This record gives sequence, structure tokens and C-alpha cells, in this order.
Amino acid sequence: MASDAKALRDAQYGLLTAIAQEAEVSLATVSKVVHRRRDVAAATRARIEDLLARYGYVRSWEATRSAPKQILAVFRDLVSPYTLEITRGIVDAGAEFGVQVVLGTTGSRSISRWLEESVALGAEGVIIVISMLTDADQLRIVEQHLPVVLIDPLHAPVQNIPSIGVTNWNGAREAVQHLLRLGHTRIGMVAGRSHSLAGAARLHGYRAALEEAGIAFDPAIVRSTDFDYAEGLKATLRILDHAHRPTAIFAASDAQALGVLEAARQRGIHVPWELSVMSFDDTLVAAMASPPLSAVRQPFQQLGHEAMRTLMQLASGKSPATLRIELATELIMRDSTAPWQVSG
Repeated sequence: MASDAKALRDAQYGLLTAIAQEAEVSLATVSKVVHRRRDVAAATRARIEDLLARYGYVRSWEATRSAPKQILAVFRDLVSPYTLEITRGIVDAGAEFGVQVVLGTTGSRSISRWLEESVALGAEGVIIVISMLTDADQLRIVEQHLPVVLIDPLHAPVQNIPSIGVTNWNGAREAVQHLLRLGHTRIGMVAGRSHSLAGAARLHGYRAALEEAGIAFDPAIVRSTDFDYAEGLKATLRILDHAHRPTAIFAASDAQALGVLEAARQRGIHVPWELSVMSFDDTLVAAMASPPLSAVRQPFQQLGHEAMRTLMQLASGKSPATLRIELATELIMRDSTAPWQVSG
């Protein structure tokens, strides 16, 4: 059954590609005509409609009137707490906009293949989450006017592709300022990778808060990892084994923060009285941790809504008001942070 559906999609994609070549237009232009978009010249539209009729192409919604609109949401993986929250935000927004969400990962196929899949399915567009687009992919999206929105791209797009994110720098700065107000002056960090826009911004926010407080940055108590539990655990063990270990650690994600908690448990260090832990994300696992994590909350529902709203705007042939939207974060206080009491 799955192989039949794939064969049908491949056949549709091949037919639309052949029509685009014969009409001497882009595949995106053919897709616009298929979806009855208005931003195609009348003569071009008539030529493409003639070819669609000649080749016997049947629009999916005409063959099955009850079929809902679809969008693709493509992730790097579907295993992290962050991914779960973003997925829920996009799916809830899809229900609000009357759109069915098809999930995929870049582990199963490349971004370029997902873009092809979007055209073959007749999807409204693609939301791409925490993935790296090649220059060729970006150029294709822009030149073929493919409706694509990025959430937390690893790199800033070089082309005019809209992206949605949060105030990573300011959120991290506020988190560290909170730890400073609690009396901590020796604050470590389990940071994200420097090649990640979000990871780099959170590290810079951490450093800015220290600098404003007149505290020198100490690279010995900062480790960069993927937003990953196992790597966060390993990095924290190294930080805690430092002769002058920190009294607080700021983790760049909930997954890493869970690694911090486990490292403290393995070293017999009590959280929060011997080590305060602050996280970034505030996914469902933050409140279920032991102790529950103080965290910088990302507005996941709003992220999904804004991404969907922008995508549907693009799908209707309109340009977004801005290419970059940053949503505000919020500090959530729980039991993993406490005032630092200097002994002696």
C-alpha cells in the first residue's frame, strides 16, 4: 500500500516535471497553476492548463474532494523533548488553519527530496525545523517560489527565506542574571554548538550577563555539546571535577539540563543547595525532573502558530511582513535553583 502511494507520488512529480519542461517554466510555476494560485500570467496559465488536460492530470482535491490541505513539517529527528513540543505546536496550528501536517526527518531523506515530495503531494508548503539548508536548497526555494518557513535554522539563511525563533540571547542573559541575584558568582554553562544560531546566541547571552556583573569568563567551566542528554552528562562531569567547581550551571536545553542533574547525582552533589541548575526550553520534562527545573520558557504553541500563519501566507502568494520573527521568552522558577550560602 505504501509502495503504491509512493509510486503515485513519483508519477505525479515526474508528470509535473515533464509539463514544466515542455511549457518552459519552473516546476513551482506549474505547481501554482495546479493549486489555482493567481500570481501566474494568464497566457502562461492557459498554456500549462492545456498541458495538464492533455496529459490527463487530475488535481488531488478534485479526485477526492474531502482530502484536506497538507503541509510538510521536516525535523532533524523526532526524539528530543524540544521536537515533541514544536511538533505539538505545529499540529495544533494545523488544526486551527484546517491543514493536515505530514511529519518527516532529514535522517530519512534530504531537504531537497522533501521539497520534491512537497510538490508531488500538492502540499501547501514546508516547515523546516532545526536543519541545515545547503546553498543549492536555499536558491531553489527562492527561485522556484516554494512556500518554506524555517524554525530555529542552524545557520541564518543567505536567501530571503522567512524564519521563526525566540529571543535566545536575552533569555540566556536573564537566566544568568537570576543566578547572579541568588548570589552565585561561579556559574558554569553546558552550551550548544557554536555552529548553531540558537546555541551561539545563548552562550553570548551568558557571557554578557557575566560581563555586566564584572565577572570574568572562565572557559574551564563551559562545555559546548549538542542539545543532548548523554553529551550534557559527560560535559557536566568534567565541569564538576574542576578544582574550583561552579555553584550554579546554566544548560542551553532541557535535555542537557537533565544530564547536569544526573552528573550532580553521580558526584553526590545536592541540587539546589550545593549546585543550582537553570535550563532553557521548558519542555514537559522540565517540570517532571527531580528536582523540577527552573527554565527559560520558549512559547512553543506560538512558534507553531507563527510558522503556520507565515507558511499559509506564502502559499497564497503573499510576501510576509518580515523575514525574521523572534518571540519573547519567559523565566519560570522551580526547585532547581536556590540562593548561594557561603559556608564558613
